[in-house]
Amino acid sequence: MISNKRTILTATLAAIGASACCIGPLLLLSMGISGTWISSLTAMEPYSPIFAGITIILLCWAFYRLYITPEQCDDGKLCADKRVLRNQRVIFWVICCILISMITFQYYAEYIID
Repeated sequence: MISNKRTILTATLAAIGASACCIGPLLLLSMGISGTWISSLTAMEPYSPIFAGITIILLCWAFYRLYITPEQCDDGKLCADKRVLRNQRVIFWVICCILISMITFQYYAEYIID
């Protein structure tokens, strides 16, 4: 069974893959690296929908694990503490916001760059 941490980490990596074609050139420009070759950094663009789909599936899986079937623990274990579950859920929603903004970056990038 995949743990919640591993699921969210894998979703993060998939979102980075999905947004690499759009965020990569912007990051290079923000660091002062420029040139006409930056426009050719779109090799990952055809794979963006695949990575985005993987990200959405993994986020749904993490949601299912956190809300639908939370882990059942014996009393005295760390996972039985309600604060741990609350912290996991907060981290999940923060990561969700970051990943969704990365996946959808190509749709609002023109408003940031212009």
